[in-house]
Amino acid sequence: MSVENKVVVITGASSGIGEATAKLLAKNGAKVVLGARRENRLQEISQDIKENGGQAAYRVTDVTNPDDLKALVALAKKEFGAIDVIYNNAGIMPTSPISALKTAEWNMMIDVNLKGVLNGVAAVMPDFTTQKHGQIITTSSVAGLKSFIGSGVYGATKFAVRNLMEVIRMESAKEQTNIRTATVYPAAINTELLQHISDESSKEGMDKLYKSVGITPDAIARVVNFAIDQPEDVNVNEFTVYPTKQG
Repeated sequence: MSVENKVVVITGASSGIGEATAKLLAKNGAKVVLGARRENRLQEISQDIKENGGQAAYRVTDVTNPDDLKALVALAKKEFGAIDVIYNNAGIMPTSPISALKTAEWNMMIDVNLKGVLNGVAAVMPDFTTQKHGQIITTSSVAGLKSFIGSGVYGATKFAVRNLMEVIRMESAKEQTNIRTATVYPAAINTELLQHISDESSKEGMDKLYKSVGITPDAIARVVNFAIDQPEDVNVNEFTVYPTKQG
């Protein structure tokens, strides 16, 4: 089954990877439902998609609130009659050394990067289980594959997401619910993520890296489009995406 006419819910859709993915999927005929905290950006992106012949709806969404995710999925069913895919893309990256003890930021990352994904999974699981098809795509990170200094807690949330998605895939196969999963591990992609970094030394290093090798979010959008575009009996479940220049 192709991307065309698929109903796709996207979190973190107000900028970066979420925005790029929404626009590409809509261009290819998907019906996109956008969720994020910034209503003005959701309005702009949704309007742009519609002006270019696509179909879109949006709702202000805080992924740390389970009811917001349920409402976003309900909007998808109300506007487009179904839910085929959720792309759990919302995330934050306030990296810092563990010794800096930025515990408030630790908790924020756990709430958004891990609990936010779990809330998205919980919102779609009843429908996906009943209809015996669906796809859960999640943005992890290369920090979910290997360890980096300064990314201890951020990486922990992304490692957790990696495990979660693989278990969902395995359990779905056992339960014969046909739920496909895909986990994306981006490296240096130029988005707003670096704006969350309050630790000066960490931000200086990340800014230097991203300015040197960073690529646009369209790279991830194409990968997500590819994953959705596969036949229903094909689950391409892991993608690591590096800029060619990044070592």
